[in-house]
Amino acid sequence: MDSSNLPVAIIGAGPVGLAAAAHLHERNVPFVVFEVGDDIATSVRDWAHVQLFSPWRYDIDKAARRLLERAGWDAPHLDDHPTGGELIEAYLEPLASLPEISTGLRTNRSVVGISRVGTDKVTTAERARRPFAVTTDGPYGIERTIVRAVIDASGTWLSPNPLGADGLRAVGEGSFGDRIVYGIPDVLGAQRMHYSGRRVAVVGSGHSAQNVVRDLAQLRARRPKTEVTWIVRGDRAGHMFGGKADDQLPERGRLGSDAEATVDSGQVRLLTGFRVAEVARCADGVMLRGEDGVEVGPFDEIIAATGSRPNLRFLRELRVDVDPVLESTRQLAPLIDPNVHSCGSVPPHGAAELSQPEDGLYLVGAKSYGRAPTFLLATGYEQVRSVVAEIAGDHEAARTVHLVLPETGVCSVKGSDDAAVLSTRTDLPASTDVPASNDVTASVCC
Repeated sequence: MDSSNLPVAIIGAGPVGLAAAAHLHERNVPFVVFEVGDDIATSVRDWAHVQLFSPWRYDIDKAARRLLERAGWDAPHLDDHPTGGELIEAYLEPLASLPEISTGLRTNRSVVGISRVGTDKVTTAERARRPFAVTTDGPYGIERTIVRAVIDASGTWLSPNPLGADGLRAVGEGSFGDRIVYGIPDVLGAQRMHYSGRRVAVVGSGHSAQNVVRDLAQLRARRPKTEVTWIVRGDRAGHMFGGKADDQLPERGRLGSDAEATVDSGQVRLLTGFRVAEVARCADGVMLRGEDGVEVGPFDEIIAATGSRPNLRFLRELRVDVDPVLESTRQLAPLIDPNVHSCGSVPPHGAAELSQPEDGLYLVGAKSYGRAPTFLLATGYEQVRSVVAEIAGDHEAARTVHLVLPETGVCSVKGSDDAAVLSTRTDLPASTDVPASNDVTASVCC
């Protein structure tokens, strides 16, 4: 089939997905964007109260900005730091409302499967010549859309990791939906009364957990009866608090410093080396039991800020090559594996590194990083610029990738003082030195 006139499917109408749409429009390539929620940026809305530690200058895609400014849009002050809600209100909603973008938007569409038209995963003959069929479930039931290529920017936020230290739900975890919340609840805003005066456990060590812990400490200052226990799997805090004053993104450094201060001041109890195995009800709340049988609690509320993972189910009929450890795009895995280094030393990369064995399929944005907590919006914007250039046939532009990002101020690699607690990989590149333009650690797209 001749698929050259078919649209490109974009999965996800978040910042990276909408950026892909803007780049496709600039190149006069038709597209359709499928978003699972009733409105754009479903995942961002879930953490709308959280301030990004990247200023606006890193949060706006160049093609999207050109499109907005032609419509009379005024950019926010580039040195300000928006919340997720402000990112939506000041940037994403104006972008999505432009007719150049809105005509291709399909909200309230859950992608349930993607395949090659008329064939399954096993068949090889003439496979690359067949377009893709994207099957969605939405307000009109099951629909099938035929497209020439697929850019999967669905992210990972909607697939949170469980409490269990082994990557599976802890025993009893599924029975406590009224006690366990995943992600970053708004403990100083909409959920303030829910957590005020309660005994709260926060499980996780990344930036999501640090945001929650910092907010809970502020809540405790107003309501001293609030008790906060911060539970992490690692035996040592180590680099958990980041580069602090050495971080080239001051707000990211401040987040780590503030989180550490909550522990040093006694506002938050830090429990290290605790690996959750079971959640159990007791007469006075909920207990957490570790793999060693030790119990901690009781708690009234548990916040699982344990990261997230990609949803690969709807890609099952396609030939997808992901790293067996991180479930990231395979070529990125050695550079972002937190078992090996903490700095996230990721050089600029684009279509060549993001391509899949299924010709025309690209995993971009946070999904390209799989389970690794190392992603910035600016990274995703450069990814889709390159991918769209490749789809449009501009191979030179696709190969020319530029990305300069602020450094974290912290980096442990194999051979450092932390080598005893770091695993090794046989697929590491020859050098693990941090390049001048490196990506950074983040639990939330920032």
